[in-house]
Amino acid sequence: MLHIYVDADACPVKDEVYKVARRYGLPVTLVANSWMRVPGGDVELVVVDQGRDEADDWIAAAAERDDIVVTGDIPLAARCLDRGARVLGHKGRPFTAANVGEALATRHLLAQLRDQGIMGGGPPPFSAKDRSLFLQKLDEMVNAIKRG
Repeated sequence: MLHIYVDADACPVKDEVYKVARRYGLPVTLVANSWMRVPGGDVELVVVDQGRDEADDWIAAAAERDDIVVTGDIPLAARCLDRGARVLGHKGRPFTAANVGEALATRHLLAQLRDQGIMGGGPPPFSAKDRSLFLQKLDEMVNAIKRG
């Protein structure tokens, strides 16, 4: 059965995930390093130890073929794609086998530039347009999986 896993600690689109999951009657598992409020129903919270990749490891082990993983973590996205899961970034960008390698390389390059002091700052602020695109892409992903 299609299941949605959310890398929840810094996820800005949890409410959008709940909305789509309710619409299709899908279970959702939030995985986090600390307790947070969840709406109930088919939404479960798994609190993992405080280690650096504990939530990622839990999600990567649980996600199966045609589950959906919501994360902004590119290495986690790659691990989940290897297991056959679909992966959607917080801004509505689907990670695929065709683009995750480039995303990993870009992440590595930007980390090097930040470490060298050449580049500073973080990603642009999360916008209403990002939220809307995420909602649209999650709905499309669920429908694509249901169609087979």
